[in-house]
Amino acid sequence: MADPRGEALRLDFDRRLLLQFRGSLITSDAGLLAYRELEDTFGLTDTGAERLADARTGKNGRHRLAGLLRQSVFGRLAGYEDVNDADRLCRDPAMRWVVGDRAVIGTAASASQMGRFETKWLSRAENLSALADLLGQWIDKVHQRRPPRMIVLDMDSSESPTYGEQEGSAYNGHFGCTCYHPLFVFNQFGDVERCALRPGNVHSADGWRAVLESVVARYRRIVKRLYFRGDAAFANPEMYEFLETEGIGYTIRLPANSVLQSRIGHLLKRPVGRPPNEVRRFYASFSYQAQSWNKPRRVVAKVDWHPGELYPRVGFIVTNLARPAKHVVAFYNQRGTAEQWIKEGKNAIKWTRLSCRSFAANAVRLQLHALAYNLGNFMRTLAMPKAAESWSLTSLREKLIKIGAKVVSHGRYVTFQMAEVAVPKQMFREILSLIARLRAPSAPT
Repeated sequence: MADPRGEALRLDFDRRLLLQFRGSLITSDAGLLAYRELEDTFGLTDTGAERLADARTGKNGRHRLAGLLRQSVFGRLAGYEDVNDADRLCRDPAMRWVVGDRAVIGTAASASQMGRFETKWLSRAENLSALADLLGQWIDKVHQRRPPRMIVLDMDSSESPTYGEQEGSAYNGHFGCTCYHPLFVFNQFGDVERCALRPGNVHSADGWRAVLESVVARYRRIVKRLYFRGDAAFANPEMYEFLETEGIGYTIRLPANSVLQSRIGHLLKRPVGRPPNEVRRFYASFSYQAQSWNKPRRVVAKVDWHPGELYPRVGFIVTNLARPAKHVVAFYNQRGTAEQWIKEGKNAIKWTRLSCRSFAANAVRLQLHALAYNLGNFMRTLAMPKAAESWSLTSLREKLIKIGAKVVSHGRYVTFQMAEVAVPKQMFREILSLIARLRAPSAPT
């Protein structure tokens, strides 16, 4: 809980637990304690641990699954993208408080313990499936406190470069590298609704139904307005029919062909007169049915004439929305934010760091990276003061998480005396206050 003066974050516990903290200790990741407050507000990792099957036997259960999961997620959130740093982090005071339980009086899990947890226990089929579902369950817990009026889903694929003999890696001509080819679904808030690791040589839309169906099933009969956006890779009749059956509004980029271009031939002729210095933009809307479609569908076209260019830039969008063509294009163009979120996942969370040999272990680590990304995004969208609303996840890691602190132990509590550098005392106090407002009201006695 926060100190009344706002000068430090104070954590209470029994006097017997002070023996390991005597002396002056320093941590460089004290900002993780704020994320721990947010995580505890929604009970996120405890929810995940309840759904994981514990295959450990004998005396190997020194740390609870919730603590191990917390250490995996928070370590990635702080920029430690694999378990190589666990031997140092297990002694870090902030990480020990984040993990909780026995880690407070001893140490958190070592590199070998974390390696077994991620590559052996979590890679079991039932645990990998539970991890994939956990992303949506976390989002549902957040939405219970702040229900959204509508949900917009953006689906996109990305690449995770591989090196050496990694199972499932293959050369991808589109990305020009040997890689994995993961698939992501985001909502309009930037949260990862679901993701799946795939071999490097599959099509961009491969396995879309298994990923998208579970997301749609969660929102069915809960959200009245549900929308979907996708690029040309997802332009296939099975996708249209699925979205229409579910009552989902969609805008999907449609690859150009001679038939589509003939329908807007009047817009492809160079305008008469001296070319202007600004872009000339024209829109068209018409009904179109490809040979593989079971019925005609609406297609919106946008034609841009740019100064100094001989030919126009033409784009087609298939949609079931009844909005004006200009508004359909504007709605589709917002899909570009998904590419920005993928870039943040790569740069801030390092979710391309999939260095295990087995495909299942790398699939586990992608899910753990995505959980860390969502926790970071929850902090950005729910608990940041106005002065920091524009901070990226990288900025949050460098300014908020990487706060140096001196750890001082007292009679019944430990105080983290944080340095005021990028995040002053007043801002940190605001963050804790915003987190406190997210807590569910206590039940009446």
